[in-house]
Amino acid sequence: MPTENGRHRTPASRRARGLFAGLATAALAATGLFAAAQSGNAAPATAPAAATSAALGSNWYAAAPYLMPLDNNPPNPVDVMNASGIKAFQLAFILADGSSCAPAWDGTAAVSSDSAVASTISSIRAAGGDVSVSIGGYNGTKLGQVCGTPAATAAAYQQVIDKYGLHAMDFDLEEPEYENSSAIANEIGAAQILQKNNPGLYISVTTAGTSAGTGWFGQQMLNQAKTDGFVPDNFSIMPFDGGFNGAASQISALQAFNGLLQSTFGWDSATAYAHEGVSMMNGRSDSGEFFYQSDFQSVLNFAESNHMARYTFWSVNRDRECSPPDNNGTTSGTCSSVTQNAWDFTKYDTQFAGATPPSGSGGGTGTPTPTPTPTPTPTQGGCTAAAWSSTTAYTGGQQVSYNGHTWTAKWWTEADVPGGSAGVWTDDGPC
Repeated sequence: MPTENGRHRTPASRRARGLFAGLATAALAATGLFAAAQSGNAAPATAPAAATSAALGSNWYAAAPYLMPLDNNPPNPVDVMNASGIKAFQLAFILADGSSCAPAWDGTAAVSSDSAVASTISSIRAAGGDVSVSIGGYNGTKLGQVCGTPAATAAAYQQVIDKYGLHAMDFDLEEPEYENSSAIANEIGAAQILQKNNPGLYISVTTAGTSAGTGWFGQQMLNQAKTDGFVPDNFSIMPFDGGFNGAASQISALQAFNGLLQSTFGWDSATAYAHEGVSMMNGRSDSGEFFYQSDFQSVLNFAESNHMARYTFWSVNRDRECSPPDNNGTTSGTCSSVTQNAWDFTKYDTQFAGATPPSGSGGGTGTPTPTPTPTPTPTQGGCTAAAWSSTTAYTGGQQVSYNGHTWTAKWWTEADVPGGSAGVWTDDGPC
């Protein structure tokens, strides 16, 4: 992993969210929550009217997967809702309109005149769902970099909230912005102002993940929040593109990040988990890591058993099988590069929200749709030991099966993934 002045400059921030962003120009539809009070920011008369919607439960915003509605061959969100049971989507990304302190989708389509995706958002809300919006990401100029103060940055984001009647917003703080202390002070300060001025607004803060939880700049972001006295609904890390491979490494990073939250805010472990989230990448990552359905299940088990605050992934656009399934060994913005049914990974978000996904295949071939039962798919057949479960406490000598291998516990353990860094399992070999 490259370093800069001895501090991690993690490739985890250089993820598909930015690399595949292209010229994404998403738009949300106004719910009217704030529009009546801010009629001067209303959409032009030519914009399609958007169906109003009451806020969903926070569990759905906590589980909302990322979606690019105009780029990367976007699926019909209502089709995804019907096939997966998901109710909310996280739309990306709001950036600065050029060098001005004005919000624009992907820095190219001004929010003030946007109407492009209003009909899509209306259909989501008409189907009983809702949307959130993510600001920042990897590419482009962020508002925190060009707006001079937290108040000015907040005013720019308030335009987005007012126009689209948002109930939720995600602050995606990555390279290069999070290396700029003034920009991060503007973003965190803006988030705190929005939290105060918009009661009930769900706010997540997402940043790069490393094996230590997060890197030097991520820690500085946490320190800024501590200094400001700001606590969002969750702080989430992205454990991919930084030397990760599979659920064990991701769970280890989440455990490390929990420790950072404890030491920064003075929380105990349970309180830290209640403010901690994870944002994953399905299938093949930019750096060639692989995260399969069984990995998503294992992280889901860990998140639920520790009562974590958020569980999401990048992206719905990629939640379908490539042709050929491995995409000739490359990473795509429109498919996962692993064998799957369509919307396999989205169904894990549905489970985290507390709902049961619809049964049956959403399309594609080769992999059964996920179920709430924690039974990771073995890579080799013949396992006879019970499947490992993160919610079961094991004593020394007990055996489990995991990823096609039999494992024996060395001593008492719970939630430690076989093959993980805790070293509590002996690998007895393939089943």
